[in-house]
Amino acid sequence: MRDDRRQPAGARTDRAGRTRTPDRADAHDDQDGASLDHRELLARIRKIEIITTRKVNEQLAGQYHSVFKGRGMSFDEVRPYQPGDEIRFIDWNVTARSNEPFVKRFVEERELTVMLLVDASASLRFGSNLQLKREVAAELAALLAFSATKNNDRVGLAMFTDTVEHVVTPKKGKKHVLRLISDVLTFRPARRGTRIDEALGWMTRIGRRKTICFVVSDFLEPPESFEKALTIVARRHDVVPIIVRDRIERELPRLGLVLAEDLETGREVWIDTDSAAFRERYAAENARRRKRLVDLLRRKKLDAIEVETGGSYAKALVQFFELRARRH
Repeated sequence: MRDDRRQPAGARTDRAGRTRTPDRADAHDDQDGASLDHRELLARIRKIEIITTRKVNEQLAGQYHSVFKGRGMSFDEVRPYQPGDEIRFIDWNVTARSNEPFVKRFVEERELTVMLLVDASASLRFGSNLQLKREVAAELAALLAFSATKNNDRVGLAMFTDTVEHVVTPKKGKKHVLRLISDVLTFRPARRGTRIDEALGWMTRIGRRKTICFVVSDFLEPPESFEKALTIVARRHDVVPIIVRDRIERELPRLGLVLAEDLETGREVWIDTDSAAFRERYAAENARRRKRLVDLLRRKKLDAIEVETGGSYAKALVQFFELRARRH
């Protein structure tokens, strides 16, 4: 892809016609494609850690635990029978040996596996509201990972483009979560396209035990392209789509004549954003795209989380947890 900073046009857009400011976008892709400076990376990870840990403790405490149940009840111990205990829990073998009634005690088997499927395609390198969608995806992944590890659950990561390019095996612990955040921020994919069906198919193949699967993407693909894969993976796993958008995807501002670029294919076209008719068609097409996605998720009975760059993603997560809690 060309260095957009050398282009005379004041802004560029991605495949949905979304404008991208060259200096802003390229600054986050780092100078001439170089990797992040080590100190800058550590500072960015630390900032995300502080922000997300606070949000987990203040806003999501208990909600994650109540919504995502364990795999069931497991035996813990036997103890002497007490008035009010259910007779069906009496351990007859121990009772017979001791000549006193004993009951079995069970506890919830809490440990779960959480898998974060994070879109690493080129369209996530877009943002018009002080944040790139890739940055929002990293903060969401951190928030979910810290919530999982706080509840002693294992969390893993798979980053995908039109194929799954990077996988981190699910583990526990703060150190592991920080590694996941670093990977999301620094991973440089080999490809630029998007195939959500490939990511979901990979999850179906490797996920034998039920998993909480968060799919973080802008979901710009036609819903029909991944409907079959979504249907299959949702039969076994608890799938939660997280849709990351930018405000320009809703409404195109007036920026004059703009050179628009499809970030995934490199295709370019000049568009007149001063044209009211063009802006209306643009908004209508994006509204239709969103409706098709929402309709698909409703048919599959999946609760989605929608967030926007520059917005409150923590609030969106709280609303999701509250909705799930009411339904359960």
